[in-house]
Amino acid sequence: MNILGINYAFHDSSACIVRDGQLVCALEEERFTRRKHTTDFPRISARRCLELAGLKASDITHVAVSIKPSLHWSRKALYALRYLTNAKPFIKHEVLRMWWRQRDLADWIAECWPDAAQRPQLHFIPHHHCHAAGTFLVSPFDSAAILSVDGSGEWSTSFLGRGVGNRIEPFGESFFPHSLGSFYEAATEFCGFQPNYDEGKTMGLAPFGDPNSSFYDSVRQMIRINEDAGIEVATDWFAYQYWGKKRYGAKFEQTFGKGRGKNKKEPFEKHHLDVAAVFQRVLEECGLAMARWLHERTREKYLVISGGVSLNSVMNGRILRETPFEDVYIMAAAGDNGTSIGAAYYLYNVILGQPRSFVHLSPYVGTEYDNAFIKQVLDEAKAPYTYHENVADIAAQLLKRGRIIGWFQGRMEIGPRALGSRSILADPTQPGMKDKINAEVKHREAYRPFAPSAIVEARNDYFDIGVEDPFMLKVCNVLPDKRELLPAITHVDGTARLQTVNRETNPLYHQLISKFGALSGVPVVLNTSFNIMGEPIVESPVNALRCFYSTGLDDLVIGNYVVSKS
Repeated sequence: MNILGINYAFHDSSACIVRDGQLVCALEEERFTRRKHTTDFPRISARRCLELAGLKASDITHVAVSIKPSLHWSRKALYALRYLTNAKPFIKHEVLRMWWRQRDLADWIAECWPDAAQRPQLHFIPHHHCHAAGTFLVSPFDSAAILSVDGSGEWSTSFLGRGVGNRIEPFGESFFPHSLGSFYEAATEFCGFQPNYDEGKTMGLAPFGDPNSSFYDSVRQMIRINEDAGIEVATDWFAYQYWGKKRYGAKFEQTFGKGRGKNKKEPFEKHHLDVAAVFQRVLEECGLAMARWLHERTREKYLVISGGVSLNSVMNGRILRETPFEDVYIMAAAGDNGTSIGAAYYLYNVILGQPRSFVHLSPYVGTEYDNAFIKQVLDEAKAPYTYHENVADIAAQLLKRGRIIGWFQGRMEIGPRALGSRSILADPTQPGMKDKINAEVKHREAYRPFAPSAIVEARNDYFDIGVEDPFMLKVCNVLPDKRELLPAITHVDGTARLQTVNRETNPLYHQLISKFGALSGVPVVLNTSFNIMGEPIVESPVNALRCFYSTGLDDLVIGNYVVSKS
């Protein structure tokens, strides 16, 4: 049985292939179009998935789509009637946009399967079922509590439930405009960032502000988690519910001051920092309240979290530390990019009733390029290079010399984090390294922190975390006596967004970090995504070369080849 999973309705378009219950490949459209968080229909990624799986369109038996367009239309209609003065943006956002999306899907199906009699069966899966159930169904847990939170999908903004085997028991949902994701998007916009895009910047900015400032009481009035763990938002503070250009309203700005402009050179004022800090604190408190309610309801040992809000790794870290759950699983592509995977597995395990047989512990499910192809690209670009059998040794020596390297190896990761296949690496012990990479390589805001990758065997020597975190989605504390040793990856509040690297999952990356540890005494590297601000992570050798030569990278370690600048 070959299932093609598709996410196309909102953002972060993607495709995947699940063959007889095994995830063969999963790709994000942005990596090919070079438009970050693209809403384009995933034509390229679907075609490349078929190529990677060695399949033709005629081999696909089912297509699972991560949206059910007909869902919650009565709720939408009632809401629209309440805001007739805003009918035009509602129609544009909820009717016309969905119509165009459906036409894209119909056109693509007609192109791939011209003969209607040979078309695979098409399944529309509710968005939050793809987030929540899809994440649980590929988790390592036989049973777990389930929490999914995002801006909105169809009309739902959260999903709470429990998974046992291949069965999903729903407990409840929240509905637009009561949205924790939209609540946080307003703070993102206020801080001068792009909402529904730059929430990670808000999270990184928060430690520079005061979470206990006088703003806290006002923000706490905006949102609450009720006795059924439902989200309730006081919408008079906001404007996102009108589908306009602004997420926050006049009352918001009257209370907190003038929002920061979108020019990245415009300085942050104290009230911007404090808004980021307080909204982050309240988001964490809401996430903790929902998780604790789920534990009280289910008494499960484990929790799975999904949806766009689950990318807030600071919140995830607190849930892990401060709730009774023994471990928390967040899929590598926990946002909309992973709903293609969720749709495919919801279809396979729940609708078709097949037993679970796959655990998503390796994010390396993307494209791969061999040495012959890489050499051809390097030759055509007339790039000087050397060949090395032991690239991990060479890369470790370069890092020890203080070089900043692009690391392009094996199959590409799925999800927003570079996890050792398409990464920029550096020595985390050098005090000026964070500022150097932000300014000369990433071309981004100076305050932005970088993440560490540590071999799993050494994680407790440097970080306060009791579980593995292979997907870099749980912020933990750097041990106090190690913070001066690791200045380039220790954030201003003493935390780090750690990736634990397992020898079985990524042997070459594990070898590199181990070799660097032998040279430096610290088996930890600085790891950031192989891209510059505003661009997707590099997908191909051509992307890697372009990024290498247009930034302050010193070396490119690509396959078994090393390209160096003098």
